[in-house]
Amino acid sequence: MDALHGIAGTSWGKWLGFVTAVWVQCISGNNYTFSNYSDAIKTLMGLTQLQLNSLSVAKDIGKAFGILAGLASDKLPTPVILLIGSVEGLLGYGAQWLVVSKTIKPLPYWQMCVVLCMGGNSTTWMNTAVLVTCMRNFRRNRGPVSGILKGYVGLSTAIFTDICSALFADDPASFLLMLSIVPAVVCGLAMLFLRESPKSGEMQDEESDRIDGRCFAAINTLAVAIAVYLLGFDLTGLSSNKYVSKVFVAVLSIFLLSPASVPIYVAITGKKKKSELDVEAPLLISQDNTETAATTEAAAAVAEQAVELDKVKKRPEIGEDHTIVEVVKTTEFWVLFVSFLCGVGTGLAVMNNLGQMGVAMGYSDVSIFVSMTSIWGFFGRIGSGTISEHFIKKNGLPRPIWNAASQILMAIGYVVMALALPGSLFIGSIVVGICYGVRLAVSVPTASELFGLKYYGLIYNILILNLPLGSFLFSGLLAGLLYDSQATKTPDGGNTCVGAHCYRLVFIIMSFACLVGFGLDLLLSYRTRTLYLKIQASKRSQRPLK
Repeated sequence: MDALHGIAGTSWGKWLGFVTAVWVQCISGNNYTFSNYSDAIKTLMGLTQLQLNSLSVAKDIGKAFGILAGLASDKLPTPVILLIGSVEGLLGYGAQWLVVSKTIKPLPYWQMCVVLCMGGNSTTWMNTAVLVTCMRNFRRNRGPVSGILKGYVGLSTAIFTDICSALFADDPASFLLMLSIVPAVVCGLAMLFLRESPKSGEMQDEESDRIDGRCFAAINTLAVAIAVYLLGFDLTGLSSNKYVSKVFVAVLSIFLLSPASVPIYVAITGKKKKSELDVEAPLLISQDNTETAATTEAAAAVAEQAVELDKVKKRPEIGEDHTIVEVVKTTEFWVLFVSFLCGVGTGLAVMNNLGQMGVAMGYSDVSIFVSMTSIWGFFGRIGSGTISEHFIKKNGLPRPIWNAASQILMAIGYVVMALALPGSLFIGSIVVGICYGVRLAVSVPTASELFGLKYYGLIYNILILNLPLGSFLFSGLLAGLLYDSQATKTPDGGNTCVGAHCYRLVFIIMSFACLVGFGLDLLLSYRTRTLYLKIQASKRSQRPLK
């Protein structure tokens, strides 16, 4: 164990941990794959659409218990958090596999809700372990870190879906077996190398910044190559040829392993400059670590200021470390929270109902829409993380402005889907994927910049309470009830609906919700403009803010 901690303290060890974090994210997007096997569950259990959507809500409610992962992130080491997530996922998806494969009889409805909830909750432990550790290890590059990690989460749905198509002809039982076993194996590997670097809070020299930039660029390039490769496989329909499919999986495996070249590069580069320290500075220093990062004179000034603040019991300013109680008392948090709900809630409604939306619009195979949403979600995540970081450094443009742009585009996408023109579901899945990806990748670093990293694990998991809440409101209630009102009964006790009218009103209501989110994001951008000008100055000077 001491040897592993020693590796984490090196520059190449930190990057090795980041690469294993990328692999964890490649398998932690299984929560978005429900459409791939939902129809099998609906048929097997004879469910109505409202009952099926309630199951999808149970899956997303699992994320509400992510608060436990957030609390644990400050108490337990990263490997333990990963272990909890992997075991829970193995049990949750393993039980679903037993049902869909008909190894056991269908579980009672409430028990299916429980196992779906477990599967959904498993990803919160994985994501918390990965995000908290990597955001702390790369404090000066939160945008690229968030974009890359969230980008690979977006790709994970396409990775699972396309591998299943290539090897198992979209068999839902085989798909669930992959969801239960593969994440456990990958998390087992990450437990060995993903740890918080003891040097993550120190100053970083200019050369180290350049090396980090090259490494992020390399991983970004590899991620784009994977996305394009998956997109080509989906559009060409090569899964029908079993030999080509096996070659596809082999090449994809090489692509997924290729980020391992980054820590090798860093290790080789580090040997050439043994006399230099590989250290890194925080973006915004809090009062806890000011004395170790600043000069004695500056530390004394900050300490004196802290005393004065204590006297008047002043709350921390936006940009400093906040406790959970202090966070929920800020206007900025609730503006971010509600705008996040408008974006991810409506996006989840589409992802959870893609199977039925495809059937309603006359498609027999909807796997391509699931995969397209995932791939374009990746482009939204990885692009917004890098682009938003660039404009912060260039002119201090507030990061939430990109959330506003995504909300207005998403509203347009829902209008297109409501019109039900030829190809509208294809276009809609692309638009929703991009905008949903932007929301996740931008909101994650925004929360850390507004409220600090000290309690970030818990803050992040409170923010993603929007996933189960949005799923309940927009998927479980809105989409489920309106679909059932248009559907006709089937002999097995379920129901079905065919035609553009099935979801038209759902899309219209969700477009209005996105317009509300757009206004809130503009408000947050206005309220945080001063903070982002300070962050811009910090990045330019290469010195931590006081």
